[in-house]
Amino acid sequence: MKRVRLLIPVLTLVTLLVTSCSSVKVATDYDEAVDFNQYQSFAFYKPGIDKAEISDLDKKRILRAIEVELTQKGLVKSTNPSLLVSIFTKSTTNVDIYRNNYGYGYGYGWRPYYYYGGMGRETVSTSTEGTLYIDFIDAAKKELVWQGMGTGVLSQDREAKIERIKEIVLEVMKKYPPGADKK
Repeated sequence: MKRVRLLIPVLTLVTLLVTSCSSVKVATDYDEAVDFNQYQSFAFYKPGIDKAEISDLDKKRILRAIEVELTQKGLVKSTNPSLLVSIFTKSTTNVDIYRNNYGYGYGYGWRPYYYYGGMGRETVSTSTEGTLYIDFIDAAKKELVWQGMGTGVLSQDREAKIERIKEIVLEVMKKYPPGADKK
């Protein structure tokens, strides 16, 4: 019985660690009529970025990560860009409740001393899941041509948050231009 009582907290901890380190979920959408090879330069679209409801520090981190990825893909930052880049974010707080009704002692159930109902332990954990949308807008037409979305669990720890931002941006940008992830 002591093994079971010790095993439950260990399993709960392992579950929390595994779910907090889960991978980034990515989705993209794009205009199929667009030739993405025509875009050779980019700039950030300030009016769109200003609306993102995150700290200015996190905005800078996201924009730096996007700039690194676009530069590696051969695009150059320009004052006269062919592509405008905008972002927006959403976050959701998830609350997970784990209730353990197993124990020992007197009570109703299968057998006395082995199971009782009602007086269990509850473990409550919360996590924040963030979604980053990266929009690419044709600068000449002012039309959205590509959108990438990355969702992942966020951390309050500064260093972990910086790494998570880089990871989310990297995973989303792997999908640009369309078909790039299949090469």
